[in-house]
This record gives sequence, C-alpha cells and structure tokens, in this order.
Amino acid sequence: MIPHLAITMGDPAGVGPEIIAKACKALKPRLEADELRLLVVGSVDALETARRAFAPGLAIPEVDAAGRWPGLAALQACPEGAPILPGVLSTDGGRFAYHAVEQAVRLAEAGRIHGIVTAPLNKEALNKAGFHFAGHTDLLAHLTGARGSVMMLAHGNMRVSHVTTHIALEDVPKKLTPERLRYVIDLTAETLDGLGLKRRRIAVAALNPHAGEGGLFGRQDIDVSMPVIAECVADGLDVVGPVPGDTVFVKLRAGQYDAVVAMYHDQGHIPVKLLGFDVDPKTGTWNSLSGVNITLGLPIVRTSVDHGTAFDIAGKGIANELSLLEAIDYAVKLSATRLAKPEAATP
Repeated sequence: MIPHLAITMGDPAGVGPEIIAKACKALKPRLEADELRLLVVGSVDALETARRAFAPGLAIPEVDAAGRWPGLAALQACPEGAPILPGVLSTDGGRFAYHAVEQAVRLAEAGRIHGIVTAPLNKEALNKAGFHFAGHTDLLAHLTGARGSVMMLAHGNMRVSHVTTHIALEDVPKKLTPERLRYVIDLTAETLDGLGLKRRRIAVAALNPHAGEGGLFGRQDIDVSMPVIAECVADGLDVVGPVPGDTVFVKLRAGQYDAVVAMYHDQGHIPVKLLGFDVDPKTGTWNSLSGVNITLGLPIVRTSVDHGTAFDIAGKGIANELSLLEAIDYAVKLSATRLAKPEAATP
C-alpha cells in the first residue's frame, strides 16, 4: 500500500516552506513512481513562493475538488490574511501553524492519510494567535484526545524517549512516577517494534548522579525506577538500569542498547543534537543537522524535524532539509507497520 503523508508547514515565516520545497524536490523520483504521496498543509502562498525559489522544476498543485491528489499536492490550512514575511513573528503565522496541524489530524482520523510530518512552529506566535500550547506535542495530544504523549528523538542508532520535556528542572522529580515511567518504557518498546528492530533493549537513564550513589544523592532511582524496571523484566521486556546519565548515551551509541529513556528534556536532547549537528570547525557554524522527533502515545503516526523555525535564516536559501527527509522516512516506516494491521484504513 502506498504511504499517504501530510506535511504540516508549521509557521510560514520560518524555514518550513523552504525545507518542504527542497525535500519534495529530492523526493520527486519516488513521488513520480507512486511510491509515496505527500500532502503539504499550510499557506499555499508561502509554499508557492518557496517552490519558485528553491524547486522551480517541481509542480505542487492544490488538491482537487474531491480532495484527491496523485503524488504531491498542497492544501490551504485556513484563509490567507496579511502577507507573512520570512523571519517576522506574527499572529497569522501562529494561526496557520495551528490550523495546519488541525487539518492534518482530521485527515488522519478520517483515514485519508497514514501519518503526519511536521515542520517547525513558533511557540510565541502560536500563543499570540490564541492557541495556548507548549508546542506540537501538547497540541497533538489535545487534538487527538491522547491521555499522555511521549517525545522520542532519533538520530542513527540514537533513540531517546523522555519521561518529561517542557517543564522546570525542579519539577522533574515530582513527575517521575511509577505509572509515567512504565508508560514511557512500554511506548518505547512498541515504537522499536514498529521500526522493525528485532532486538529491543531499553536502558533507563538515572535521574541523579551515579544513580543516587546508594541514596546519598537522591532516592528516586532507587525508590521509583528500580522497581519499575524489575516489573518490566518480569513482564518479559528487555530493560536495564537505572544507568548513570554520564555513560548511558555512550553505551547507546556503542550499540549496547536500542533506546534510552531519559528523565528530562536536556538530558535526552543534548546527546542526540550533539551528534546530529555537523559543525564546521573552521567557521564555528553548522553545515547541516539531522535528527527526528517522534511523538509516541498518539492514535496517529507523527514525526517531526528536530529543529526550530530559524527565523534568522528563513527565506535565505540556506536551510537544510535533511531532518525533514529523515522525518518522512521514519513516518513511512511507522505507517507501514500500522498499514500491515488488518484494521488499517485505506485512503
């Protein structure tokens, strides 16, 4: 079955339109061979501007009256307002970002698409537009009615899911409950299975230095994490830990584990982004970045780029589409697993 994916533009003032145009250009052979179908949801005006600048030989028509598209098409998320300028924060940018995701979710729920790939939105613009969410993860959980979502970052063999994300560091210990940790571990194992991994060994990162050093540096690893890990092992899952945070990601990179459950945002993000950014040592700038954000716990497949709107370079032709291409590939893999199930919907 041909994967049908929606790509939401995010904030049209960011790099979303540019990286979408470049990624679609790179995927043109697959689209023409009908191996993949993509529907870009957002501002048609912003997409057309980016297409002319960065993929002039590529056609991106709007969907037809019946809502069908052959290989690649665009869908207007909401009415255009004042012109949205690259790099300029606006309420209209936040409005488009919200409605693009909303449209894509409804298409997924109706079985018209198999997964959603999101380009970056700007949290300030989103909230200025009246949509009070901390980002895509919270927004998608709200739109789908998911009881609790989990963020996973992936780059190569580095797969890291998070117990907590956008909260203050002082609040992390309170959110580390047995129920939340078990939920994150279960979803991580399920996702590894969906990616086709034969072995699914998961390491739980310690919250405290040296996993608490026998209680000297905190008891959360001893009182919360260890019993949950023991329970998972008893249930047949391949889970180890808690492994001290200063070594767990080295072991993950070495292939000793297939995924790590991180306790908080920066603990999980720093190692993945450190490896995902290709830095030029002569100039101190990065040439490209890669990595994918996958939302676990949703009733639909959702992957995303692992970077922000980058207003400072929007519209300048220097944004890199590699992360978006990786996000599309992950969405294809995860969608294929769901499509293999007998109850899978057919667009």
